[in-house]
Amino acid sequence: MAAEQLGLRDDNGEEIRAKRHPRRGMYLLPSLFTAGNIAAGYYAITQSVQGSPTETAYFDHAALAIGLAALLDGVDGYIARLTNTASDFGKELDSLADVITFGVAPSLLAYIWGFRMLPMTVYPRLRDNVVHAGVFVCFLFLICGASRLARFNISTNPQPRNPGKPGSKFFVGMPIPAGAGVIAAVIHCFDGAPIYNPWTALVWLALILFTGFLMVSNWRFWSAKEITSGGRQPFQVVALLALVGALIAWKSELMLMVIALGYLVSGVFARLGYSWAHRRRHPHGPGLPLA
Repeated sequence: MAAEQLGLRDDNGEEIRAKRHPRRGMYLLPSLFTAGNIAAGYYAITQSVQGSPTETAYFDHAALAIGLAALLDGVDGYIARLTNTASDFGKELDSLADVITFGVAPSLLAYIWGFRMLPMTVYPRLRDNVVHAGVFVCFLFLICGASRLARFNISTNPQPRNPGKPGSKFFVGMPIPAGAGVIAAVIHCFDGAPIYNPWTALVWLALILFTGFLMVSNWRFWSAKEITSGGRQPFQVVALLALVGALIAWKSELMLMVIALGYLVSGVFARLGYSWAHRRRHPHGPGLPLA
């Protein structure tokens, strides 16, 4: 019999209410969004392999699918917390989905778009070297993303090497959806038109390598939990999200690029700022490790 039916009260005289467990069907709701995450990743892979110098729209579709998957990845966790339906099965499924959608799909897309499409007639020897390096670096991106997920799954209250304000919540290392978002945003910014110059491909190579490093680093990145946890000013949060959504709908190529690279740079600035402040406080102390 429920506690309120028995008329039980606590020490303050308030009525005790029995905890209601969610129905079994509710546990499927977050998994449905995770399944959508996997579907978007699979779609991105199929679009990537169909792309060509004359069919660039396939690359753009793949990039947009990864962006949609990042949105679904945030929604499934929020719904699980909101409905109190988080489970070990859901966590494992979410991790496997992230490896596919934010590891395999963007690494394949980055390789085909940035290296495989290089023309054979322009700097042929340099082209071959860049393509071979691209295979290796895109594989490193995949390994770094998988390692980031594994570390996240086994960590309990991880702390970055450059902590922020007390009580603030940060990710340790760039999350893998954000890393995949960097690749997707750059490709979408160019409407899927692949790279044709090997020298430009070298810049792309460096960006992929640096993004992979940020995922396995111990640098702090904003977690946005102040928004999803429901702050004291929900109207301002809703208005801000609506404004960002409107700007993305108006200029998605530019806005997604700014958001993705801005998030990447924010982690770098947070690290450099903390290192500078630490050296000012300890001018004769040992330097801080980078990772």
